[in-house]
Amino acid sequence: MNIALIGYGKMGKEIEQIAIERGHSIGLIIDITNQQDLSVEMLTQKSIDVAIEFTIPDSAFANYSICFQANVPVVSGTTGWLHAFNDVVEICTTQQKGFFYASNYSLGVNIFFALNKRLAQLMNPFNQYDVVLEEIHHTQKLDAPSGTAITLAEDIVKHIDRKKSWQLNDFTSTDNLQILAKRLGKIPGTHTITYDSDVDSIEISHIAKSRKGFATGAVLAAEFMKGKTGVYGMNDLLGL
Repeated sequence: MNIALIGYGKMGKEIEQIAIERGHSIGLIIDITNQQDLSVEMLTQKSIDVAIEFTIPDSAFANYSICFQANVPVVSGTTGWLHAFNDVVEICTTQQKGFFYASNYSLGVNIFFALNKRLAQLMNPFNQYDVVLEEIHHTQKLDAPSGTAITLAEDIVKHIDRKKSWQLNDFTSTDNLQILAKRLGKIPGTHTITYDSDVDSIEISHIAKSRKGFATGAVLAAEFMKGKTGVYGMNDLLGL
């Protein structure tokens, strides 16, 4: 499979290594120095099968659009752009394009998502427990809260009737789920959910040790997407 990497930071380089180890080729690399090379003509000329996109929120949708015009499926790990998600779904549905999105590509995190949903369902009847979500990432991560934290928070709000929405850092109402977002050192990603009462606490955590787990998941998603149309996520890939 011939892959385009759109975004060539630390994650892009890790994805490149995993893809090559799995027998794929990298036909095109786009970073901040050659953004003009991301074009329909270049994607076609390089015979790109799938694009893996890890960039920034402001450029994500435009990057997808170029790939769609070239009939290249996109695997995206960029967060902070989801206000345009319905637009991507409409394009893929009406124009038969392919798109795979996950807020986190780690197998362990996606198992953690399932645990989070189940725990929220179990805790819903017990009003004596309040719940808070903390996420910690490296200082180079620009968006907050993380896409992973948003996914976790939305699942909690969906299943805990006493929580109406989520709120970042400045906590003003017990009707909201508080997300504490911290940016410290070189931490790849830690997410912790705590249910606390006067008598005890229940806590679940996922701690990423490196970017390798995320990169492997992204390459597996690219393999999954070759030749596909429609919108997919990690539940489709992993059968969760």
